[in-house]
Amino acid sequence: MSRRKNEKICIFTGSRAEYGLLRWVMQGIKDAPELALQVVATGMHLSPEFGMTIHEIRADGFEPDETIEILLSGDTPAAICKSMGLAMIGYGEALQRLKPDMVLLLGDRFETFCMAAAAQVCRVPLAHIHGGETTEGAIDEAFRHSITKMSHLHFASCEEYRQRIIQLGEDPERVFNVGALGVENIRRVSLMERSELAESIGFNLERPYFLVTFHPVTLEKSTSEGQFQSLLNALDAFPEYNVIFTKTNADTDGRIINRLIDEYAEKRPERCLAATSLGAHRYLSAMKYASAVIGNSSSGIIEAPSSRVPTVNIGDRQKGRVRAESVVDCEPAAISIASSIRKAISIEFQSLLKVVKNPYEQTGTAARIVEKITLFCPGELMKKSFYNVRVSA
Repeated sequence: MSRRKNEKICIFTGSRAEYGLLRWVMQGIKDAPELALQVVATGMHLSPEFGMTIHEIRADGFEPDETIEILLSGDTPAAICKSMGLAMIGYGEALQRLKPDMVLLLGDRFETFCMAAAAQVCRVPLAHIHGGETTEGAIDEAFRHSITKMSHLHFASCEEYRQRIIQLGEDPERVFNVGALGVENIRRVSLMERSELAESIGFNLERPYFLVTFHPVTLEKSTSEGQFQSLLNALDAFPEYNVIFTKTNADTDGRIINRLIDEYAEKRPERCLAATSLGAHRYLSAMKYASAVIGNSSSGIIEAPSSRVPTVNIGDRQKGRVRAESVVDCEPAAISIASSIRKAISIEFQSLLKVVKNPYEQTGTAARIVEKITLFCPGELMKKSFYNVRVSA
């Protein structure tokens, strides 16, 4: 089948973090003469509560072709299920209007899963970024592998994940190890000076500080609230350090964590900043100057090592992910967290950071994704054969 000109590649984005990773891929597709960019913005991008980050997309020169509201005011499991129902309806209708030749999506959030399912029903080929990873402490694990099975091109962030995608039955000729877009962002973006960042966020950065991001834990025995309270108790042991909190996503119990952040920061206004959304530029700049990245976000696993910043990774949310030696894992208990922070900021550990290797770091990640997309004809991708991997009993 011959390739048509101006094939429409629809980029799907539902969160600030996801868009920050996709930005250079979007620009690459926009600049490619044989491709035409479409953008679907949804989820937290359209919510004032989560920073109305659709403005960031537009400020970067990308006008969404579709904006689809799906979030409810609640974040209980029932509310998330209702949001997923709204998403399936809205995404299906959008795909019928846009008629893309391919949908490109990233990650494992519930709204991403819904777009993958809608595209499958509408017979639109899918390209998926960051498949093959494991996060044993989050329900995203199931969403991610389900998206893999619905996808037709795969862009893994390291070789171990590429092999896992193949293990799931995907054709090796359609699975590529391209590295992580977040690491490439660090190399491509001109980060702010410390004084410039302080002025931009309205917070004094003369003192050392921690960058804290903690997302709900959906598959662990202890509650998100209990784990986060343990983190706050641990932070009290380091009064000489300021704290920049970035608030959580629209996940189950996310609003509980955000409330605790606000309460903690309001009592310590000189020491703490609670940011709804820093955006990729300010977030990576804040990471650069932080004494440690603390929490359970993937950014501490993937991006922080390339910034030569230690990570204190709490609990099992990121369990199973490949990690650099700069990551200190700990239990979600105040004593364990405080002990790990002390280790991360120690002189001995700081010397390790100078030589640490990031397993997610490669060159030209975004360009390679765009290049691979241009090599495949979407019309020939829909039918897949299961690739059998021989295993010994």
